[in-house]
Amino acid sequence: MSEPIRIQKFLSSAGVASRRRCEDLMTSGRVEIDGEVVTQLGARLDPETAVVRVDGKRILPPRQQAYVVLNKPRGIVCSMADEQGRPDLTSLLGTRPERLFHVGRLDTDTSGLLLLTNDGEFAHRLAHPSFEVTKTYVALVEGTVRPNTGESLKRGIDLEDGPVSVDRFVIKDSNGGKSLVELDIHVGRNRIVRRMMAEVGHPVVELTRSSFGNMHLGNLKSGGLRDLTPAELGELFDSVGL
Repeated sequence: MSEPIRIQKFLSSAGVASRRRCEDLMTSGRVEIDGEVVTQLGARLDPETAVVRVDGKRILPPRQQAYVVLNKPRGIVCSMADEQGRPDLTSLLGTRPERLFHVGRLDTDTSGLLLLTNDGEFAHRLAHPSFEVTKTYVALVEGTVRPNTGESLKRGIDLEDGPVSVDRFVIKDSNGGKSLVELDIHVGRNRIVRRMMAEVGHPVVELTRSSFGNMHLGNLKSGGLRDLTPAELGELFDSVGL
């Protein structure tokens, strides 16, 4: 247990606002500690154990660990040290001092959002199927995809390692014998999107993961890195019960 500190000091150190503004938030009834609204300016909390929210949004204390979003390019092996000497994730980390590892995987020929961290418990929970973190993929596939294909995928299809379904399926475009589709899925099995689309007759030509939980690529360029925002991190901690 750490030394209790005043709530407004905790909030200001977490980057919410100035200490005076944080006091205003408290007296306005917008701050919750462990599910209870706290308006008393002299109240204290344990920064390591208290669950703090402002306007319902989780606020975490400054953390020693690193939480990084990477836009992995195609052709990069999802490994921190590839035994065959192929380009791996370390080639993209530049001068970052932390020893990071990836949460889940992306195939070598798949691009897009990959989370890197050195927080083991956080990574374990995010990757665990019981928490069912949703991932969004954009896929260029062979053939003209019909609406009934998406309905079949939402109902579920059988693969060799068991049934699987998508949470959302949208046909974005069809042209020149190929289609662009977007889908949400929370299953994390190996090459699952490629296998699903091949099973329904539309092999994947190109595949990108555009979001993972509440994290989005946005304008992050291929090969680029950015730290998670406090809002993203707070929501992710909530989603995995931390």
